Amino acid sequence: MPERTPDSRLRTAGLRVTKPRTAILLVLDGAAVEHEHLTAAQVAERARTLLGRGLSVQAVYDCLDALTGRGVIRRIEPAGHPMRYEARVGDNHHHLVCRDCGRTTDVDCAIGAAPCLSPSQHSGFVVDEAEITFWGSCPDCAQSAGERHR
Repeated sequence: MPERTPDSRLRTAGLRVTKPRTAILLVLDGAAVEHEHLTAAQVAERARTLLGRGLSVQAVYDCLDALTGRGVIRRIEPAGHPMRYEARVGDNHHHLVCRDCGRTTDVDCAIGAAPCLSPSQHSGFVVDEAEITFWGSCPDCAQSAGERHR
């Protein structure tokens, strides 16, 4: 299967291909290789290295909203931490979030296809996805905490 380019993903989603949108997808694709989940500020900073300083914060937020709204990217909203964005979509995976530093890591769904978990009561809802967040300490923060307690 051929790799889908940012431009083709935008067109498939019914979005115009623009330099900011393409740059943001390139940034998030690169972050996916490193298993990073980026804040809007981090996306903006990295997109500016591709496009120059003329890219406004508002333009980044507008692009992130449009891309999230069309399912091209995913927004993760861990309580008490800034929203984070990723290019991995459509596979119903979950996340581990460090309570201390906010580091976010993907966790494949252990049970199967979406929604992978079902609520004990659905109140008439048609459930199509389960979004699970596991909380704890990342290896770096756990090690630092252990060193502080010695």
